[in-house]
Amino acid sequence: MAVKAPNILWVCTDQQRYDTIAALGNPYVSTPNIDSLVAEGVAFTHAYCQSPICTPSRASFLTGMYPNATHANRNGNDFFPDAYPLVTRTLADIGYDCGLIGKLHLASAYRRIEPRANDGYRYWQYSHAPRDDWEHGHDYADWVRSKGYILGELNRNPEGVPAELHQTTWCAEKTIEFIREERDGPWLASVNIYDPHPPFNPPQTHREQFNPAEMPEPIFRNSDLEQQTRLQAVDFQSKVRTPDELDIRSPILPGSPPVTGKGQTPRQETNAVGATDAKTLKAAYYAMIQLIDEQLGRMLETLQETGQRENTVIIFTSDHGETLGDHGLIQKGCRFYEGLVRVPLIFAWQGQFVNGLKSDALVELVDKAPTLLELAGLTPPEGMHGRSLLPILRGEADASHHRDFVRCEYYDAVDLRDHSFATMYRNERYKLVVYHGHEEGELYDLIEDPDEFDNLWHAPDKQDIKMDLLKQNFDASMFAMDIGPRRVGPM
Repeated sequence: MAVKAPNILWVCTDQQRYDTIAALGNPYVSTPNIDSLVAEGVAFTHAYCQSPICTPSRASFLTGMYPNATHANRNGNDFFPDAYPLVTRTLADIGYDCGLIGKLHLASAYRRIEPRANDGYRYWQYSHAPRDDWEHGHDYADWVRSKGYILGELNRNPEGVPAELHQTTWCAEKTIEFIREERDGPWLASVNIYDPHPPFNPPQTHREQFNPAEMPEPIFRNSDLEQQTRLQAVDFQSKVRTPDELDIRSPILPGSPPVTGKGQTPRQETNAVGATDAKTLKAAYYAMIQLIDEQLGRMLETLQETGQRENTVIIFTSDHGETLGDHGLIQKGCRFYEGLVRVPLIFAWQGQFVNGLKSDALVELVDKAPTLLELAGLTPPEGMHGRSLLPILRGEADASHHRDFVRCEYYDAVDLRDHSFATMYRNERYKLVVYHGHEEGELYDLIEDPDEFDNLWHAPDKQDIKMDLLKQNFDASMFAMDIGPRRVGPM
């Protein structure tokens, strides 16, 4: 390798919102280790995923290309088409020792084991989801068996899987194992923790540290019920409810009766054994993040102990967010509220990156791939949609601006029946959401209405703005299209 490149510890959680870090303004969470990365690195406060669903988002940030180009723009695909190389493959080709710990989800695990892509990973410890109690192919389940337990039985425990046997803990154990291996060249550890993805069932030891009564209310007004009813034909994993009666089908607080509306008997269609209100959900969600933070701390301690901290770039991020009761919704689907499409993105490298910088610039997760390539001494390929963040990280560029707009896409991604398609276009002031094939859409003035309550789609005085944004959205989609092989001649 011509250039001495840094090691890369790339931690990606699943379904973690942007507003879940204490150092970035949330007083209800406990994230001292993530906070330490904010203090010694650069935190991008307006980082957007390119799809609110796992596979298209992951395919996008691993290739630096938008979902419409990767041809992996839905969950449940038969295979990953390799239209563009994964950044891990490119780095492996120049000498990086790459390791996968946890989830990959570039293709369906419906048939138990996800088919491998041309991913470049030498070290492979795979866990699609903690609930998968497969006899073969689930390395986390094998680890649990090696401890004398059966994963399926642990998952039926209403108090959650104990912290010492949790998938988050296993991810840290295997990452530490990888970091400690002897090698001559640089390494990249891609650590894909499943939490805080549903089911919302953290270990009891962590859940009891967060009192639901002390949690903040979700972003909600009664007008959300009408708004989501108008959009009910558009795919989503939950139906709209008031925050005190969400349709959570996961055990999140043992011993609590299911929540019911006035004059109603407990809902028989759910399998919940715990309370299903938004504040209880939020307490469980924060408890899951606390465990993530603790295990991140163990990884950071290992870097320090092995003398590798100063030559390791640390990235903390997530693939997409979670509605968490906002606007009467939980989980994910074809919507683009800030809590669902805006995620944490923190880079830290001691002595190399700016310390304690909080950048409000609009950035996208596709920007990670070209950043990693440049860190390794490579030039990002022409046509890559991502734009390197390295100038901001090194203090060489204006940290208040990176992109004029960010984009997000949804293509028939989850539900096998509804077949919803949508695009989001957001600039510094406005967010436009187009539900293709539907009359309804969304338009928000994020300066006047940051919580996205006042939908201006039909507002008479906003039609010129809407039409201008529709054109910009269409242009951005057209310019991002995969136009096939490189052109070499006039005919």
